[in-house]
Amino acid sequence: MAVKELAHKPLKEEIYDALHRQIIAGKFIPGDWLRQEDIAVQMGVSMTPVREALDLLVAKGIAERVPYRGVRIREISAKGVVEAYEMRLLLEAMIARETALNITPGQLARLETLTQEMDRHVELSEMPQERHLSREFHAAIAEASGNSLLIQLYSIVSNAFPDWLLYEALYRKPELVSGSVAQTHEEHAAILDAFKMRDPDLAVKLSLEHVMESGKWLEKYRNIPAKLLREKEKHVSQLIKKTK
Repeated sequence: MAVKELAHKPLKEEIYDALHRQIIAGKFIPGDWLRQEDIAVQMGVSMTPVREALDLLVAKGIAERVPYRGVRIREISAKGVVEAYEMRLLLEAMIARETALNITPGQLARLETLTQEMDRHVELSEMPQERHLSREFHAAIAEASGNSLLIQLYSIVSNAFPDWLLYEALYRKPELVSGSVAQTHEEHAAILDAFKMRDPDLAVKLSLEHVMESGKWLEKYRNIPAKLLREKEKHVSQLIKKTK
């Protein structure tokens, strides 16, 4: 990739996007090292923006920095995935309730814009952009909750949740793309409608169902034991019922 192809965004973000595309396309797998020098040569750029792009990958939980060795794609244990899944369920439910009660017209408009933009990214080659927009959508929902601690916790948990591995499954099974993307966008639109209606119970229900769809993918395409996932779903559902 030549420098002239990396023009319309800050260079570090363009390099991050390029690496991210390679990761979810399976060109790098968990445990692979991302060699700064090799990437700089491959992309025809200096070492500084590559280092900054690697920092972004680390910050987003996709890679990890190992002291004195470098940066590698995170290896995520089944236990770590299940723990992140449970926390994601809990936080999505809490945030959905707060957001349904507190969201402003401007924040609703922002979510509307993001859903419309996602509808324009439906091809396999556009999955990195679609994933980025999806993360923005969920982050905007967290922001609209108005709860600063929830927002901070959500940022930590969303980076720990390996949704990028689920996108990698689409590259291995491209026939799934159209159906998966359409379903995701329908779920986002339904959640947005619940916020427009100021219906916290419906927002919680739809948000949980949305995350549980990811649970099905974790089970089917990442071989996470179904028993562990169902236990976490049951636990969260019971907690929510008790707090109503």
